[in-house]
Amino acid sequence: MTEAAVPRKEPSKGTRPAGALSESDASRKVREMFTQIAPRYDLLNHILSLQMDRMWRARTANVLRPILERADARILDLCCGTGDLAFTLERRAKGRVWGVDFAHTMLVRAKEKSLIRMKRAEPNRPILFVESDALRLPFADGAFDLVTAAFGFRNLANYEAGLLEIRRVLKEDGTIAILEFTEPKPGWFGDLYQWYFRTVLPRLGGLISGDQAAYTYLPKSVARFFRPEEL
Repeated sequence: MTEAAVPRKEPSKGTRPAGALSESDASRKVREMFTQIAPRYDLLNHILSLQMDRMWRARTANVLRPILERADARILDLCCGTGDLAFTLERRAKGRVWGVDFAHTMLVRAKEKSLIRMKRAEPNRPILFVESDALRLPFADGAFDLVTAAFGFRNLANYEAGLLEIRRVLKEDGTIAILEFTEPKPGWFGDLYQWYFRTVLPRLGGLISGDQAAYTYLPKSVARFFRPEEL
């Protein structure tokens, strides 16, 4: 009598910074990395994207306008960092917006920006920023109508677990919107992208932030992420 072979489970796909040997190790390294670069994170986003990051977030908010215009909508921005997408959504939202990140210094910066906006009487309601891991959210099942993530989902140590957690906190008819980088297909644009992303960006990012490793990690994390045809 022979025993049937048990199929080997493939490792879950997720980010793996240099030296990370496990999911928990990857999460720790990502948290440390973003804690380190928080002071100049916004500046570098604008410089390295040639200000296009502002346009990408605005377009995302425009696409989500039907949900944002609902007064009863509850909106969660995951991996919110210093809050730029959350603020963009809040400007258009009639409901309540939450922002979640596990890097403390990023949330400190987000809250500082929120206070400045409140002094200018900009927000309808202040955003509720919560320090938490996106893989273990402190919210009830079905709590939100919309969950967003801008350039942060790629940094999760386990993409499948991240999607399952998002699904858990979404209402049955809820919406998920992920704004993320992927590598373009081969060709002249792909070649230009590879040159800029792998050569210029790490050097410039390292020079301004003082953390070469963080901006070397960025193109590697995109290369590890899903290709457009896999999404």
